[in-house]
Amino acid sequence: MIMTNDKPCRRLPAEWEEVDSILLSWPHKLTDWNYMLDEVTDCFKNIAAAIIKHAGLIIVTPHPDEVRKQLSSLPQDRITYIEAATNDTWARDLGAITTIDADGNFEINDFKFNGWGLKFAANLDNLVTRRMYNDRIFNGNYVNRLGFVLEGGSIESDGAGTLLTTTECLLSPNRNGDLTKEEIETRLKAFFGLERVLWLDYGSLAGDDTDSHIDTLARLAPHDTIYYVSCDDPSDVNYEPLLRMKEQLSTLTTAGGNKYNLIGLPLPDPVFDEDGEQLPATYANFLIVNKAILLPVYNQPAKDTLAARMLKISFPDYEIVPVDCRALIRQHGSLHCVTMQFPKNSIRKWTES
Repeated sequence: MIMTNDKPCRRLPAEWEEVDSILLSWPHKLTDWNYMLDEVTDCFKNIAAAIIKHAGLIIVTPHPDEVRKQLSSLPQDRITYIEAATNDTWARDLGAITTIDADGNFEINDFKFNGWGLKFAANLDNLVTRRMYNDRIFNGNYVNRLGFVLEGGSIESDGAGTLLTTTECLLSPNRNGDLTKEEIETRLKAFFGLERVLWLDYGSLAGDDTDSHIDTLARLAPHDTIYYVSCDDPSDVNYEPLLRMKEQLSTLTTAGGNKYNLIGLPLPDPVFDEDGEQLPATYANFLIVNKAILLPVYNQPAKDTLAARMLKISFPDYEIVPVDCRALIRQHGSLHCVTMQFPKNSIRKWTES
């Protein structure tokens, strides 16, 4: 890691480290979910119920009283409601990214969110982190990084100085198009105290709006492991890009110079929307929350079960909690996309409750 006085200047925790709370941005009638609001609300309620067994919950919504009623069966002392207008529900990308500085203090990094390269409106979502900070939710210092476009779903950290990302996303001209790859990497290293940035040049899923977010394709795990989406059907539209991704992953080495342990997650059978467009269903979009993993599933029992079994290889002591995410992929995202974790002791209201 980048060092200051023999200490890392800062660190981006791995997702498998202990967390206090998980952020959800609740769907409402002014989001793209309006046409299926009841269905997606039920999905969010299931996600909330699964999270709260393992961590605190923070919910951003323009209608806190309404959401409080929807979640009345859950322990309210474990939930913090933030009243704020929102464009959409993708907390992974609109939420703060938390780092830990050399003195152990939390840094609440507020990066610019521009709707995945100006594809969708994000003016309200881009204000959420500042609103949460002003509401004294965080135990940490606000860091204004709004001069740089970055989404939480586009980066994976091992907590020890290595970041995994994709060139298609971070080099998108509508994100930080005025910067070269080298300049972007230099900034990432400074933002997160990194030693290395591993770039994937291949890998994509049909129907993905994010320009290949890493959290839909490949995930870092303990013991120098990378989970990746694997496709064994040459007729599948995703076969070629995922094969090339696997080949590139096999060339990556750890900080110690060893090959990564690669574990393939099955690719769900194709899922289509009402217009016949293929949707980006993926098991890689799982959420780690303390000693549990919330796994998105798609009513494909054989593959759902296989994905859970594969996760047990690196997480043998974790509870695998399947969550039906067929509603979420209708808007081209899944479970990890609608959540953002905050490290242990970084949330004031949950810590003090």
